[in-house]
Amino acid sequence: MKYENSRSSGIKASPSMAIAMAAKKLKAEGRDIIDLSLGEPDFEPPAHVAEAAQAAVRAGRIRYGAAAGSEALRQAIRDKFRRENRLDFALDEITVANGAKQIIFDAFLATLEPGDEVVIPAPCWVSYGDIVSLHGGTPVYVACGPDAGFKLSASRLEEAITPRTRWLMLNSPSNPTGAVYSAEDYAALEAVLARHPRILVLSDEIYEHILLRDVPFASFGATCPSLRHRTLLVNGVSKAYAMTGWRVGYAAGPKELVAGISKMQSQSVTSVCGVAQAAAVAALTGDQAFVAEAARTFSRRAELIATGLAAIGGIEFVRPDGAFYAFIGVRDLVGKAGLSDDTAVAAHLLNECGLSSVPGTAFAMPGFIRLSIAASDRELQGACERIARMVTSLGFRAA
Repeated sequence: MKYENSRSSGIKASPSMAIAMAAKKLKAEGRDIIDLSLGEPDFEPPAHVAEAAQAAVRAGRIRYGAAAGSEALRQAIRDKFRRENRLDFALDEITVANGAKQIIFDAFLATLEPGDEVVIPAPCWVSYGDIVSLHGGTPVYVACGPDAGFKLSASRLEEAITPRTRWLMLNSPSNPTGAVYSAEDYAALEAVLARHPRILVLSDEIYEHILLRDVPFASFGATCPSLRHRTLLVNGVSKAYAMTGWRVGYAAGPKELVAGISKMQSQSVTSVCGVAQAAAVAALTGDQAFVAEAARTFSRRAELIATGLAAIGGIEFVRPDGAFYAFIGVRDLVGKAGLSDDTAVAAHLLNECGLSSVPGTAFAMPGFIRLSIAASDRELQGACERIARMVTSLGFRAA
């Protein structure tokens, strides 16, 4: 008996989650595994976040809430945009969902018609394309490799646009590459988009505060005010405050678009857990020292793994400017010892060397693997040693 419909049957489970579960299974069997597959900070949120959650439980804030999020949280988000991005949104231009992923899911659910195209610079986060496809849209991947700094240029955007283009997806700092778009990069894209008034822009800025080098963050909304009426800014508390499991994401954009997203939420999960919302208010309004300290920790780790990888032959690596990933080129390893592609390389690395990674194919960029650097120094040093062991076994020497 067939249970899935045509939309569901064409969608795969999240590759990064599947690999993480495989790594956990091997660990449970007693294998020595370093798991760098998931993008999840390895430390706890600020203490005042947990305290706010406990206070919310004691106060009985455990009832149904508004689909768009509590007024207190939307006000905290509004203040955040004013303080950090010089952007002013009304409360009805802000909505809250169960993670940034649900914001993206609901945005496409509310707007895409069958056959609508979404331009996605690749490499890209593993779920973008599948979410588009699930809602009847067509993902249009635009390859932006190392030579392009892993960023979309104005000329490549122009080439990708067709009469069916409905959305442009942007992500800065980027998962998986750590590329950061500058204000100048955005201005060039803005000039193209000005000629195509039907296209909406979704700017995923979840890694906003995780900057690893002396490269400033630019919000698409602040940089391109002429496109405000068709821009949705997506963010959340998962990465900056180490609150991945709290599942609180948010978005700001045109009132009508935001209302549509909130309507989708009202018909699916109703609202975000009130306790999690109270914790998010504390995160956004409390002492922000944690955010800066976390960024410094990730920057030091990026330096550590960059130094380790530089001593390994047979691979390519460009140190990221933001986020907490290492996107490593393994194209020279493909074909060695029967390794047919990057998926085979990642499998070999896990099964033979005990290091869990995500193949670049999952990010629409074959020939690479991604490691999360949200791990301890010991694990990152061990990762470099295990990659070195693998490439040596394949006939490469130290760089």
